[in-house]
Amino acid sequence: MTSETVLLIVTSHADLGDTGKKTGFWYEELAAPYYVFKDAGLAPILVSPKGGCPPTDPGSESPDVRGPSVERFAADSEARAALERTFKAEDAPADYAAVFLVGGHGTMWDFPDWPGLSQLLGRAHADDKPIGAVCHGVAGLLSLRTDGGHPLVRGMRLTGFTNDEEAAVGLTGVVPFLLQDQLGAAGGHFVVGAAFSEHVVTDGRLVTGQNPASSKSAAEKVLALLGRN
Repeated sequence: MTSETVLLIVTSHADLGDTGKKTGFWYEELAAPYYVFKDAGLAPILVSPKGGCPPTDPGSESPDVRGPSVERFAADSEARAALERTFKAEDAPADYAAVFLVGGHGTMWDFPDWPGLSQLLGRAHADDKPIGAVCHGVAGLLSLRTDGGHPLVRGMRLTGFTNDEEAAVGLTGVVPFLLQDQLGAAGGHFVVGAAFSEHVVTDGRLVTGQNPASSKSAAEKVLALLGRN
């Protein structure tokens, strides 16, 4: 692997709290960035806490939210093979150009306390590599602290799935915390855009997108930081 690699990080968590329902990663938030990077000549590599095939949020596979990138991914044998064999963080390529945290409600359970993600993001931050995240994937930023012990997000402008959006999908009482509140408590300057509309915030080498509609544009901002178009 070379520095033409971009690591796409997905959740391994499948249970939606105590509801008895399933969750996982949100398909569009994987597929749209995957092709932004691949079509620019980069090599997207998938990473998850447990490795292997991660769970897909069943809601993200419904016909009303399956966009062109999801349809393309589902028909792409190479992409599907990569999804079935995601790397564990410790086995992921050490030489990469950027990291992108894919969303989905599952991330709220396994991203914040995942040591492998903290170490991976720590290396990326130390090497001044772009870090992107979208929707609930932004929860992964809570895993990383600076050398001084402060959360990475402290003093930074960022966004993610908002309290209003969580209330709108009826999961305020199900998720282990509210992302907007937790990022604010960690010292981040959370910037709210219109609910369920494209909204991306860039602060230095950090790019965050608010929701699924922001997936492609967030990846494109990371691509721009890499000097690609």
